[in-house]
Amino acid sequence: MRWKCICAYDGTDFEGWQRQLNGGAVQNILEDALSRVFDTPLKTHGSGRTDAGVHARGQCFHFDADWPHDSGKLIRALHSILPTTIKILSAREVPDTFHARHSAVGKRYTYRYHFGRANPLEQRYVWACRDTPIDFEAMCAAAKGLIGRHDFSAFGATHGKDSDPNPVKMIYRLDLMKSGRQIKMTTEGSGYLYRMVRSFAGALYSVGRGRLHPEEISEILHSKTRTHRIVTAPGTGLCLEKVFYEEGALPTKESK
Repeated sequence: MRWKCICAYDGTDFEGWQRQLNGGAVQNILEDALSRVFDTPLKTHGSGRTDAGVHARGQCFHFDADWPHDSGKLIRALHSILPTTIKILSAREVPDTFHARHSAVGKRYTYRYHFGRANPLEQRYVWACRDTPIDFEAMCAAAKGLIGRHDFSAFGATHGKDSDPNPVKMIYRLDLMKSGRQIKMTTEGSGYLYRMVRSFAGALYSVGRGRLHPEEISEILHSKTRTHRIVTAPGTGLCLEKVFYEEGALPTKESK
């Protein structure tokens, strides 16, 4: 039996999603819980990695094991072992052709900036930036230039352990919403290079601060070369919101 699970986690105290030798990653914790429930060593396969401090509301993973009870009992058994910073949102049996990573057709991420001192109850989930004037319209203009099918080599980090060999991705959505002292960036795309979303966030922040112009973002994109002018934003503000698996779940027109 192959099980598809959706989980949420507060990534603050974990060393990312991908299993680590010291056991400090979300994947380590899940595999330990599953192995205890099934009384046999089990491995999971995730939709992709998230770095240390990065959160998830809709991370997907799958594993193979026979379970004679309903999915609700499986979730309750896991929750009796897992820390409260990890929650299984759903679990269901799927065909063995399903793969959490290879079957994915797209992902949605959000990134949150907070300008000034953040509320202590929110500071784990935002990038607390300096409380200085921000050109929000310039940030929005720069974001529009990143939508579409492009080679995003200039916004990827090449040293990732599971670096994607194909830098060409389709970004369907990259928009910003401002509310008080916060700005939320939302992006949806066919896939993302290692640290690409955090690079988007860092680049747009630089535009807002006047360190880069929107036209320079387009120039850097088309150069296909990583530059020190692109800053990688901290992981705290990033959240994996959803992984898409059905064709048609994301826009199909590349002009959108």
